[in-house]
Amino acid sequence: MSDTNGLIRVAIMDDHQGILDGYLYRLQGQTDIKIVGTVRYGDDLEPLLARLAVDVLLLDMEVPCSPENPNRFPVLPTIPRLAQLYPEMAILAISMHNQRTLIQATLDAGANGFILKDDYTAIQELASIIRSVANQGIYLSAEAFQAIRRKTGGEGFSSLTPRQLEALSLCSAYPELTTADLAKRMNVAHSTARNFLSGAYLKLGVSSRSAAIFKARQLGLIPNDSGPARFPGGNDTSSGNDPDE
Repeated sequence: MSDTNGLIRVAIMDDHQGILDGYLYRLQGQTDIKIVGTVRYGDDLEPLLARLAVDVLLLDMEVPCSPENPNRFPVLPTIPRLAQLYPEMAILAISMHNQRTLIQATLDAGANGFILKDDYTAIQELASIIRSVANQGIYLSAEAFQAIRRKTGGEGFSSLTPRQLEALSLCSAYPELTTADLAKRMNVAHSTARNFLSGAYLKLGVSSRSAAIFKARQLGLIPNDSGPARFPGGNDTSSGNDPDE
């Protein structure tokens, strides 16, 4: 998502000025990306988002609550609330820790990606990653991706859940659906719809909605035509009757 002029508005939370300066350096000169605000403490994050329009939030997972309170801000439980308050805002988590449980919990909470701080390739390609998640893609550092793949045992497409398949099928049938629209059609929370998509991406080994649909079509999991999707034992979405509309 971006503003009507195609500008991607970015906010950053990180407590190290040198890292903030590095992000500013990497993104300067990108005519379609603008950093609209930065904060160094967790307690300042929601007030910032309340007064600014933000399309992508870069979220350091380890920041103090405030200058007076050096304890770590509870980023993980904050992500679902941010996803609910700002359903079209992409959240890109950044951390020095690569534990599988943390990465999975961050994605389950509603984040669109997870970058490891020592992933220098990701930092160099930060502008491209921001564009991807702003357009409903996901991004995982290679080590983070491998950690999640180990969890699923490399099962791939055969382990797509019915709801993940339903989400992809709806996105295929209705290409203009935003994630918020998808959540309404599936009668789930916005963060849950995000999780269905990101989980499907990971299992298919892709990082964007279009790539997931393409691969699912190749594998015969969803029809190649653009007609409305039907689900065995479920509702026929061809009528366009949406209980939430």
